Amino acid sequence: MQSMKKMEVIQHSAEKLHTALVSNSKDVAAIYSKYTKEERHLLETGLYPGKPGSLFQPITVHSHSDWILAHPEEPQDFESFYRDPYRKIPNATHNTIYIQTIGSFGEVGPQTDQYVEWLRDYCQAFFYGLSVKLLPSVTVSETRCSYRINSNSHNLQNLTGDLLGFLEKRKPKDAFCIVGITMIDLYPKDSWNFVFGEASLNMGMGVFSFARYDDNFYTRNYAGRLKKQINPRQGDYSVFDGYYTPPVTSTLLLRSGKTMTHEIGHVFGIRHCQWMSCVMQGSNHLEESDRRPLDFCPVCLHKLHTSFSFKFAKRYKALLNWMEEDQSQTSRPEGVSSACHTSFHFLKPIEAFHTSKLWLRKCLEILEKDKL
Repeated sequence: MQSMKKMEVIQHSAEKLHTALVSNSKDVAAIYSKYTKEERHLLETGLYPGKPGSLFQPITVHSHSDWILAHPEEPQDFESFYRDPYRKIPNATHNTIYIQTIGSFGEVGPQTDQYVEWLRDYCQAFFYGLSVKLLPSVTVSETRCSYRINSNSHNLQNLTGDLLGFLEKRKPKDAFCIVGITMIDLYPKDSWNFVFGEASLNMGMGVFSFARYDDNFYTRNYAGRLKKQINPRQGDYSVFDGYYTPPVTSTLLLRSGKTMTHEIGHVFGIRHCQWMSCVMQGSNHLEESDRRPLDFCPVCLHKLHTSFSFKFAKRYKALLNWMEEDQSQTSRPEGVSSACHTSFHFLKPIEAFHTSKLWLRKCLEILEKDKL
């Protein structure tokens, strides 16, 4: 990776950030005026990112390969988001986010089930007010997708277009969106080395892989590298039997939760954030993704709130509760009976969420200062 001579900080003026957040248009600014005094206080600490008293940080660029330099985009302020006629909005008949797991997750067994349930519960808190449900997991063979062995990394990869086609057929009628998640690497076409994921936003679908979130993925001793040269024929999915997937760790849980909420944010029509440090920032590589915070900046939070209403304090409490709750509590996948549900419990690995937990408490201090 080519390093810059020094880290670059992208710092917008308070006036520019205020316009991005509120708008200079009276009818659009009227939406912002409906927030409580405490909610506006929280949002407006973002007008001075990185300054004392602010809960938000400016964007830092560490290398020329970072997303914001490598992929120039037109910044999306709140007004341009609000006036976008194509953005998707949940309604009374399409208000559920569905998660479809494809292939095994972590070491096959009860911890796999619990990991996916933790992800569901996290998304339920993050998109507080919407319903998030798990669909029964499917094997790779059930998707009938094309696959290959990557010539460089010698690991298995599935074709994203085929998986999106499978998800389209599985999408329930009440779905706002359906998200496929897998621990197996992905590729979008033969000429590409890999892709973290691919989405069809107008169809409300996406598929994303967490395979490269294993800390050892880019090492020579990565356990997912096939040890011998094999040339499987398409349609023979036995190669996936017992195939390695990363163990469930606190870092993996944090990275996968961050990816899921980022990509679902896109389904709402929220583009890559260029205002301040935000989970909606683009990322070209793992180091850059790890620098992103877990939550929205004020501009993107305002966008989400306009898509479906929720109280800021209740949302932050739900997220904080997920990080602090009795770690043996789990939810059950849609369509799976209690008799089938595992009786095993594992402690939720939340060590990597410590910084986010402290941040959420600071947010709640502002939102509930009149109640203390």
